[in-house]
Amino acid sequence: MPAPQDGPLLIRPYTISNGRTRPSTAFDLLSLIMATGIEPDIPLGPEHTVALGMCEGPMSVAEIAAHLRLPAVVAKVILSDLVACGAVTAHAPAFHDMPTDRSLLEAVLDGLRRQL
Repeated sequence: MPAPQDGPLLIRPYTISNGRTRPSTAFDLLSLIMATGIEPDIPLGPEHTVALGMCEGPMSVAEIAAHLRLPAVVAKVILSDLVACGAVTAHAPAFHDMPTDRSLLEAVLDGLRRQL
């Protein structure tokens, strides 16, 4: 008799996106996604529901993909479904014309190295 799985059930990413490889909405990995409060009028898959729940406050596409443990392109397909039904909005990231502080970048790099 096979042993029960210790981790989550592995599902191929293309099954989550129904075989779609391109989102219908253009997203940047830094695009901010936020829930609108509108209930979707389409049935949602479990990944759609989890993604929607994460968007109560602004969250980037990259963060959502990481939390879902999915490739970014699959997360973009899921988010484009949510945009299409009006459940979320997407905004381009705001970039400022401020020079980057080298000491800040070095501190971030040091922190990342400590995590590895």
